[in-house]
Amino acid sequence: MGVSTSSPDKGISVVTVDFPPVNALPVQGWYDLADAVRTAGRDPGTRCVVLAAAGRGFNAGVDIKEMQRDTGHQALIGANRGCAEAFAAVYECEVPVVAAVHGFCLGGGIGLVGNADAIVASDDATFGLPELDRGALGAATHLARLVPQHLMRALYYTSRTATAAELHTHGSVWKVVPRGELHDATLELAREIAQKDGYLIRLAKAAVNGIDPVDVRRSYRFEQGFTFEANLSGVADRVRNTFSGTDEEEQS
Repeated sequence: MGVSTSSPDKGISVVTVDFPPVNALPVQGWYDLADAVRTAGRDPGTRCVVLAAAGRGFNAGVDIKEMQRDTGHQALIGANRGCAEAFAAVYECEVPVVAAVHGFCLGGGIGLVGNADAIVASDDATFGLPELDRGALGAATHLARLVPQHLMRALYYTSRTATAAELHTHGSVWKVVPRGELHDATLELAREIAQKDGYLIRLAKAAVNGIDPVDVRRSYRFEQGFTFEANLSGVADRVRNTFSGTDEEEQS
């Protein structure tokens, strides 16, 4: 359980998240993920990082129950800072990051894949921000990198999800495959990237980030200010306390 790194092929590092039952990460988990991605990207032998997950789904966001157990605001602050660090680590990774997504990709999961360079998804993958149903806000910055503006707003306001096939039509998902083929399909893309010159691929990543029209780190931090306002006003607790915790019990 936790975050682990493996190297299945030359030039490829796979960072795998495993927090049963639904990969809802505790505060420390977000920091561990950030450290693993940054470490992999700094390795001069790495030319592509794959971000994957074990278990039922790719990511269910933050551990809401950890926040509910906290009588103050330390868990909230920790989760927000941890998410910001993990998202930035993916975006700022020195080499391209390919996300391998299966099952649900929700809340903080959107922040991770929205900052990745490419996404390969299984045909059962769904993407969404149920934040308003969980007493939270945030990651619209990253959802906006996956779908057009008006669709992003409709998904955000309704807490609905979009399928991998739908995202593929918008060009944000590279390939959709049966779940049993996800690992191989992701490594196929990663190998193609890893064949490039290691120094040149790092220059390419820096160049592409440099022409990005949105400063994703600053944009996400702006959103987080409204998250804190929702918590300080009490509305976040009121909504969060209606969360039953059934099925994917710790999603955010």
